[in-house]
Amino acid sequence: MSRSRVLRNPIAFVLGVVLVCSLVILALTMLRLPDPTTTATTHHSHSDNKLLIGKFGEMMIEMLPEDLAFTVFLPSEKAFKRDLRLDPSDSFVGEKMNDTYAVVSRVLGFSAVPRSIDSETVAFGKEISYDSISGFVLYITKDEDGRLVVNGVRSERVDLRRKGSLVHVMDGVLMDAEFQQSVQYDGEED
Repeated sequence: MSRSRVLRNPIAFVLGVVLVCSLVILALTMLRLPDPTTTATTHHSHSDNKLLIGKFGEMMIEMLPEDLAFTVFLPSEKAFKRDLRLDPSDSFVGEKMNDTYAVVSRVLGFSAVPRSIDSETVAFGKEISYDSISGFVLYITKDEDGRLVVNGVRSERVDLRRKGSLVHVMDGVLMDAEFQQSVQYDGEED
């Protein structure tokens, strides 16, 4: 009988609905359920992403505006060291800092696209192309392992979110032939 009384009293009914909705919202907030629109590879905390993209990756991401969608095909720390001789453990002060920023900003121009391109939008066996912000053409495919390949460089990690941008960590540096020639060393330095 008390149930029929509650249904007849509109104030008690509204209060009950509000109470149930509040409990559901509280439970969902406490559980912090992941966003269903993102893929499984994007569930990294800010500090995890910082570790994955490294010091030079952070520099590159900081150069991008937060209010626009970008996709960055970011070289891994290993690729920065191997291909550009930039070591994150080096101290960068004065002229060396300026040189480092110049190289990192140039690499950003070759590897950033002013749109969001997640790995799911690239079909296996199909090639898509986009112009980077410097006008360098990026040819993007997906290999048999499901990894993105951009101008012959394979991805290590895909679909990381960082400051409004989508980041794919690559096992190499995307650059044009002229820039590549300018950063090649004759083997005298170690």
